[in-house]
Amino acid sequence: MKRILLLICFSIQLFAAKAEEGMLIPSLIAAFEDDMKAMGMKLSAEDLYSINKASIKDAIIHFGGGCTAEIVSKKGLLLTNHHCGYSQIQSHSSLKNDYLKNGFWAKNFSEELPNDGLTAARIVRIEDLTNQVLEGTEGVADLNQRMAIIQKNIKALQLSIVAGTHYTADIKAFDYGNSYYALVKETFLDVRLVGTPPNSIGKFGGDTDNWVWPRHTGDFSVFRIYAGKDNKPAPYSKDNVPYTPLYSLSIAAGDRTENEFTMVYGFPGQTEQHLISSQIQYIMDKERPARVAMREKSLSVIDAGMRSFDEIRIQYSSKQASIANAYKKWIGQVDGLQRLDAVNVKIASEKEFNDKANSKPEWKAKYGTLVADMNRLINENNAYDFGYAMTVEYVFVGPEFYKQVRNVSDLVANYETYKKSNELEAKIENFKKSAEGFFKNYNATIDQGIFNLLHEEFVQRMDPSLVSSAVTAKNTAAWSKLIFTKSIFTNKDKLLAFYDGFKEKSIKSVQKDPAYMLNAELMNSYEEKIKPNLRKLFIGMDDYIKVYIEGKQTMFPDKKHWPDANSTLRITYGKLEGSAPRDGMTYTNHTTTDGIIEKNRSGNPDFDLLPGMIELFQKKDFGQYAQDGELWVCFSGSNHTTGGNSGSPVLNAKGHLMGLNFDRSWESTMSDYMFDATRCRNIAVDIRYVLWVIDKYAGAKHLVDEMELVR
Repeated sequence: MKRILLLICFSIQLFAAKAEEGMLIPSLIAAFEDDMKAMGMKLSAEDLYSINKASIKDAIIHFGGGCTAEIVSKKGLLLTNHHCGYSQIQSHSSLKNDYLKNGFWAKNFSEELPNDGLTAARIVRIEDLTNQVLEGTEGVADLNQRMAIIQKNIKALQLSIVAGTHYTADIKAFDYGNSYYALVKETFLDVRLVGTPPNSIGKFGGDTDNWVWPRHTGDFSVFRIYAGKDNKPAPYSKDNVPYTPLYSLSIAAGDRTENEFTMVYGFPGQTEQHLISSQIQYIMDKERPARVAMREKSLSVIDAGMRSFDEIRIQYSSKQASIANAYKKWIGQVDGLQRLDAVNVKIASEKEFNDKANSKPEWKAKYGTLVADMNRLINENNAYDFGYAMTVEYVFVGPEFYKQVRNVSDLVANYETYKKSNELEAKIENFKKSAEGFFKNYNATIDQGIFNLLHEEFVQRMDPSLVSSAVTAKNTAAWSKLIFTKSIFTNKDKLLAFYDGFKEKSIKSVQKDPAYMLNAELMNSYEEKIKPNLRKLFIGMDDYIKVYIEGKQTMFPDKKHWPDANSTLRITYGKLEGSAPRDGMTYTNHTTTDGIIEKNRSGNPDFDLLPGMIELFQKKDFGQYAQDGELWVCFSGSNHTTGGNSGSPVLNAKGHLMGLNFDRSWESTMSDYMFDATRCRNIAVDIRYVLWVIDKYAGAKHLVDEMELVR
């Protein structure tokens, strides 16, 4: 660990000009303090992360396990992105209360809406447990045996380090197992919806603007953490009270300046900076284009349905947004990698690695064939990775009836176990409840349209040797007719009747259901032909990359090294700045409400506004939220972000909240694999626009009054 810290400290001095690259572990941020201060930061490392006193990290929340949120008041008020809270907003919406279209604002605590299953987690501390996790693995060559020892150590440590507390601990591998850290967390179980702008603000620009700059999206929503009367996490109860946080962020209500220091603090999902050239080639040429094609077909059906009926719009709005988000990101990702000539950049990097490895006998022995071995492993096993990708897109992202089939498949596979443990009735009730919620947002005609397109696409793209012959024995039309006229899984009444009358003999009858049969054939092929080979690929590649990272750190100590994002708390820093991503194109660093009006005039429905909104913008009654007579809507910065950073606070030099991170520019989406400081930009909604919407548009100034505004 000392050697790694020395490498970090040394690399800072040489690479300060590109300090915005990398997602840094907060508990090690002291190593970067001088560089951050040189860029303008006014805080200390302990202000950012401390286990001895309240610090900024105590205001950073893992929202629902997939996004980030931040605490902005002494009463547990949370801000996150509109798209992060979208499924909760959608779940509370109906034709009568169309919160998606019209927005929602609670006037007091009693009107705030509970959300079943939604959690908010605070990181208590981050602890280096590398030595303890790896204890007993030295000299163990067998990968499976080694992983078994590691998993046993992790389970024991997870219990011991939180014993006697209400905390839990996640222990995760960093740098593919070169180090392990525990993230001790406090998870709140009662998180309520406080407010949301309408889609015409929160989703302004829709698919047209997604991943694009200039941006004018008010991508925010407001929640609140509730706790028991002891201020500790508790399940939902009317007796719960607003949580009193250890730390809440102050609001940067003053003016912004070009190139001022910015910092993003959140939970980035996944980056893969160490991919080998053959992997990048495969992703660009085959995997991403195929997944894009699958999602394009689903969206063609969903979008048409949403335009035709308001009920379908409400039912499918959250699902459409989820599918479309990755779809458009992947298109930009491939474009960015092509523009960077990523494959040749990787090849040049691999040559540099090999040349260095061959410069010393001990390095050659350990690292000399590593690059060739990784490229060989990828080229020999890409078919299995592709089979996995297509199965995910078809069975898990495509036709929705497969979700209900999986529930019944679980019931069938574990019938005896559930019966012996007296869990059977509870499982049936849970699955029945799941079915009730499922059909609330399900339209069989839409699902059949998706099935017709995706089943055909899946069969055509898959290697025939990896697909059961029973799947292809019937054509798409035949399967479609059987499933959508005969199956219980596309009909609410039939499925609920199945659960109500479930007996042991029901197992045999459901196994003859066409949807059940098709799912079984698909999953059997996956389990028998794809998964075992995929596991070998992943385990083998992870082991290679672990040594590859060690080689980079050993042979290139002057280069900046940082662990890939893995949904753990990270800090990244940079500047408030625009970019010039292409020849003849320059992006400014912020947008204003003038752009909202201009886009609205285009006639594109993605830029529709509710009645009265244009007049409100044109009045320019921006009050204390204005800068030079204008209201900033969004701004961009050179902070290295990825999925999971949605909702993350963008902080200024003093640690005050400037805005909510919600996107990257299209030219930046390749930063999951390769970061370019000259073109990669994160996009945030300016907190002053958020406050203006809450105050002037929504008339919910009582929420602004909860916050501390500083200038």
